[in-house]
Amino acid sequence: MTGFGDGLAVGPDLVHAAEEAANDAMTPLAGRRPDMMCVFVCSDDPAAVQAAAFRAMEVTGAATTLGCSAGGVIGAGRGAEMTNAVSVWAAHLPGVRCRSFQLDVVRTEDGVGVTGMPERHDDDAVAVLLADPYTFPADTFVERSHEALGGLPLIGGLASGARAPGSSRLFVDGRSVEQGAVGVLLGGPVDVHSLVSQGCRPIGPSMAVTKADGNMLLELAGVPALSKLETIVQDLSPEDRASVANGLHVGIAMDEYALDHERGDFLIRGVVGADRERDAIAIGDVVEVGRTVRFQLRDAAAAEEDLEQMFSRCRTEIGTVDGALLFSCNGRGRAMFGSADHDVLAVQQGLGISGVAGFFAAGEIGPVAGRNHMHGFTASILAFGPPRS
Repeated sequence: MTGFGDGLAVGPDLVHAAEEAANDAMTPLAGRRPDMMCVFVCSDDPAAVQAAAFRAMEVTGAATTLGCSAGGVIGAGRGAEMTNAVSVWAAHLPGVRCRSFQLDVVRTEDGVGVTGMPERHDDDAVAVLLADPYTFPADTFVERSHEALGGLPLIGGLASGARAPGSSRLFVDGRSVEQGAVGVLLGGPVDVHSLVSQGCRPIGPSMAVTKADGNMLLELAGVPALSKLETIVQDLSPEDRASVANGLHVGIAMDEYALDHERGDFLIRGVVGADRERDAIAIGDVVEVGRTVRFQLRDAAAAEEDLEQMFSRCRTEIGTVDGALLFSCNGRGRAMFGSADHDVLAVQQGLGISGVAGFFAAGEIGPVAGRNHMHGFTASILAFGPPRS
């Protein structure tokens, strides 16, 4: 039988906080040794982060450990942002194969490559991946992972809170790593589900990209892109027009053959600028001519609604969930919802579980429509169901 526990402690003495959080995470396991443990530490002092993580790993005695520094941590039904804090998550996963790994960037004749990924097994289910944003090409690695890793789902995030290159810390199996990425590959009788809430709602119609140049959308449905957007905005309510000024995005349809494209059918990318001379819009990705896009709004209400709908589908399609890891964007929390506790409480209530922990990431990793992507302003969740036979 699986078991999950979580703990969070705040205070200037990070080693003591790590002990407290680790002991709290161990309590629901009722004396069983955790097969996997994650630790996330928030502090401006890399040495203190490392000492706290080592202490948490020592207290739990977990067979496999994983963690990183963060600008905020999540556990025990709450979030702690920009303050000294430690979050610990412990899982008893009988029969599950947990293989840790460390990824390094190497120079090749063609540029750079990544080494260290374990050889795939047929029953591998998911990999949890934590990366240093300064030294690991997470965008490229994640976007190419579908072919390179045979469709293996990736979920996780970028270490956050670091003020300069070299100040992030990654942890794996009792070791501290200052660059690259670390992770754990889960296989065997493990029932896991990757949930990604992008926190947006669509506005206006779905449109074909009829002219583009790199990341510039020049025409949508045969109309200059900026003019098309202005027409859509004019038809919005005053409240939605205000939201456009604060958070306009574009959704790229993941299934070109769907008759209708609604919430959850898009990969969300930011609108990063406009070019009035070209009557064009710049977005945070390259979109080919022929793809379907739809403008999106991101605000607290949209994010709340998106989470509720995702959890409703999860309860219907998956059923029972026992525990979860949560990787929430560091732009969410207080900045979006007014509370650092919002996402973890939503997961607990939406899935009816405890044993939820994670951190506020500088970028979130998770699959949309069966392919792995890097995200922003997203909540990526790895939900654990009862063990499979």
